[in-house]
Amino acid sequence: MNSREGRRILVRGVVQGVGFRPWVWRLAQQAGLAGRVFNDGQGVTIEVFGAPAALDRFIAGLEQTPPAARVHSRQIETIANQDASEFIIAPSGPAGEPGRRVSIPPDIATCADCLAEIEDTHARRFHYALTNCTQCGPRFSIAREIPYDRVHTTMAAFAMCADCRREYEDPGDRRFHAQPIACPACGPLLLLVDADGAALDVADPAGPAGRLLAAGKILAVKGIGGFHLACDATSSAAVCRLRERKQRDEKPFAVMVRDLRAAEALAVLDNAERALLTSVERPIVLVKRKGDSGLAPEVAPENPMVGLLLAYSPLHHLLLSQADRPLVMTSGNLSEEPIAFDDADAQSRLAKIADAWLLHDRPIENPCDDSVGRLIAGQPVLFRRSRGYVPRSIALASPVAPLLACGAHLKNTFALAQGRDAYLGPHIGDLDNLATLVAYERAVARLQRFVGIEPEIIAHDLHPSYQSTRYALARPEACKIAVQHHHAHVAAAMAEHGLAGPVFGVAYDGTGLGSDGTAWGGEILLADFAQFERLATLRPISLAGGDLAIQQVWRLALAVLDDAFAGDPPMDALALFKLIPAGEIALCRRMIAEKLNTPLAHGAGRYFDALGAIGLGATHSHFEGQVAMRWNFVADAGEDRRYDFALDATRRPWLMDLRPMVRQATMDIVAGRAPAVVSARFHNTLVAVTAEVLRLLRQEHGNHPVVFTGGCFQNARMAESLRAALSPEFAVHLPGQVPPGDGGLALGQAVVADALAKRL
Repeated sequence: MNSREGRRILVRGVVQGVGFRPWVWRLAQQAGLAGRVFNDGQGVTIEVFGAPAALDRFIAGLEQTPPAARVHSRQIETIANQDASEFIIAPSGPAGEPGRRVSIPPDIATCADCLAEIEDTHARRFHYALTNCTQCGPRFSIAREIPYDRVHTTMAAFAMCADCRREYEDPGDRRFHAQPIACPACGPLLLLVDADGAALDVADPAGPAGRLLAAGKILAVKGIGGFHLACDATSSAAVCRLRERKQRDEKPFAVMVRDLRAAEALAVLDNAERALLTSVERPIVLVKRKGDSGLAPEVAPENPMVGLLLAYSPLHHLLLSQADRPLVMTSGNLSEEPIAFDDADAQSRLAKIADAWLLHDRPIENPCDDSVGRLIAGQPVLFRRSRGYVPRSIALASPVAPLLACGAHLKNTFALAQGRDAYLGPHIGDLDNLATLVAYERAVARLQRFVGIEPEIIAHDLHPSYQSTRYALARPEACKIAVQHHHAHVAAAMAEHGLAGPVFGVAYDGTGLGSDGTAWGGEILLADFAQFERLATLRPISLAGGDLAIQQVWRLALAVLDDAFAGDPPMDALALFKLIPAGEIALCRRMIAEKLNTPLAHGAGRYFDALGAIGLGATHSHFEGQVAMRWNFVADAGEDRRYDFALDATRRPWLMDLRPMVRQATMDIVAGRAPAVVSARFHNTLVAVTAEVLRLLRQEHGNHPVVFTGGCFQNARMAESLRAALSPEFAVHLPGQVPPGDGGLALGQAVVADALAKRL
């Protein structure tokens, strides 16, 4: 006769709202064990009783998990046997203060089972736009509290009908304990509203909504984490009308398609891109557009790439089916405003954009914009980490004190951290207006309440004028720690890869305030979390007119030319300056010569802008990084030659001098050399100078790992070429789950601030 034993298993990670408890229940049934499983404030607790061999099989089975679960740890202990006769899913335990940790998953894309169900004319959820199960559906966007139970979500107001209740309570059903469970009889419903605010009396609103899109109309569509603005992506007239109304001149729009087959018709995809497109996170993926895609050129002007995403909710699937064409699916806002997520606010703010609204009555508690990524060196790199990823924690190698990191001014994302968990909040955007700042403050408060972290330390950028810095300094916590921008970038990459340092951090971006009061952005640092040394930097560029030069990139071009040619560049031979009034050029040159309102900037991004302006004849940048991206896109993939550069190692930090490159590139352009060749040689030169400096620094400082960080490493050619140039001499780490740009900055602020606080 076998003796019975007991085990308590504490499972931590993303294990609530992903069908984890029903999966454990079925595993226990198969093993013939008794006991219980329940949610707690930090994850899931399993108490299981039976024969030792059966317990061992059960514990081994726990190594396999539901697709959307992310297990960070399992703690197993022996407990006394209990006289239980069955295995049950027990009521959730209390959240427990302090020390609770969010384990609710991000919002999960529609599973194949639910998709088949909404297409089945005999199913009771046929064409039901808010269908979900334990394998898919809204999670973070509807959660108000933890543990993740229906009573703590915006679905609490919808009482389950008898059929849904039966599914919810049946362990053999895939909706067993699916908290957002709903159907047409008891759940939220769609509503189509016309331009005058009148609800249309239609039985299946997705049908007429799709027909409106096919007719060239613009729809505001309430999705999972907020509103989208949608239109026909194949219609130039519709896309141009959306651009005009949204006040978004040239920045690319994302395009949504039904499935991978539809994506293949628009873009050239490899297996890694297919995997990212079809992942449960469903980010927007930047891929190479086919020349005969049929997409309106205005979707992404002068851009060989397109941001594609697959439908990730039943509503999207139905809408795309009815419209029968790819759809622009862009954030529901005016440019530079936060995404709309409340019905009344959306109908007010989007009134001059949308021709109609497709709504549903399930409230959105936590707005979350779409995530964006691309493949670099064969691996996914997130440029924007939001829906599908938030609030999944980032595991830290070493524990940190409770803290809030307030992030950057542009592409803001904040972070809350405690112990070994860091939670990056959803993408907020640029903190340039009151509406976005209010959205930022609300998002911080929501996530702080959600994860139960009471910060003792507030981390912020050095720049005193950043709105995120002002917010940090206005908070009541006593301990405020300023973190240099590029140190934070490097630390974020270190934290993602579990590196304690020191590392060589290559931090290339547009700008960030340096500890000497100047604008940095072309930096090679030797860093750990507590300190850094600035080893090398790019020769600075004069910003004639300050930030005005970042929009009017011809000013940057003029500055690098005057610097490289000692005030006598071949201006008359360059097409760029034929587009600028002579008086403006003369005034700008005077400002540069006399150092009038011309701060110096070391940013690598400014060199991309300047050379792009010269090579492409581009006078202005209509959105951040536009000219730099165009300059990257035209580069000839087969060109392997480079220009000259100089290195001044007599000063500290070393100065990487690109004036020889500017002279040679300019003369190539004057001689009629193709921009594709000049751009490629520009890229190759920046890679070469960086690699040479790192090799020389290794002789002086030792062989340390290298991390790439900053917005310039969203440039695949740059990242892949530099990685190839350094391998296998260095251990090279590229960004991945944490954005290389300012969207990942808060994670670095968090780990640096903790390290500095421990020294106080």
